[in-house]
Amino acid sequence: MYSHRSTHGPVDLAFTDRYGGVSGVPFDSLNLALEGDDDADRCAENLRIVIDDFAPGAMPVNLHQVHGSRVVLVEDWRSSSPPSADGLVARDQPDIVLVVRAADCVPVLFADPGARVIGVAHSGRPGLAAGIVPATVERMRAVGASEITAWIGPHVCGACYEVPEKMQAEVGAIEPAAVATTSWGTPSLDIGAGVRAQLERDGVRVVDVSRCTRESADLYSYRRDGRSSGRLAGLIRLNT
Repeated sequence: MYSHRSTHGPVDLAFTDRYGGVSGVPFDSLNLALEGDDDADRCAENLRIVIDDFAPGAMPVNLHQVHGSRVVLVEDWRSSSPPSADGLVARDQPDIVLVVRAADCVPVLFADPGARVIGVAHSGRPGLAAGIVPATVERMRAVGASEITAWIGPHVCGACYEVPEKMQAEVGAIEPAAVATTSWGTPSLDIGAGVRAQLERDGVRVVDVSRCTRESADLYSYRRDGRSSGRLAGLIRLNT
């Protein structure tokens, strides 16, 4: 069920793998997609299974991810539908679990246990360029966070993420740390390295628990499987 699970003071966090759910072929089995080609009821059941194990009784808070730089403070969100954004921040709300989804993009979890502030961000190539990770850090600090730790979850690695040379140059002009080369010698991007550079410039402690999604059969990867790929999730919550 989990690629990684750990605690940080009063904070629980995890990244899922693709096992332990109810989705059938080709999404088998723990597809946590919010929308897509898999059966919506099965995806909802998969999320219920994960939440029951990770934080029984807590309410998941989802994102409609749009590859942008918008960050939403949970206490300001009044709609029952997920916000169209790529970052979530919550302050002193132990009854919820923040959920971020990915299948090659970089899922990032954030926590300042002392300030009781947590957050999540979804950073693909457009999000890296737009600065979703620095925007999430900024929003956390605006509500009292100061000593922030970030966990970088599973994502496609620079050795596997081939892109056109022009695209590489455009992203590299914004974040040079993301420029990479594939294992077969062509231009690529290392979004995880770019995210790490952004975090370190902002004075955030980084814990990298990633593996390459394309290379790991137990993780979902859109680059590897296309529309047959499900979604893994990053989860974070405060204990009471």
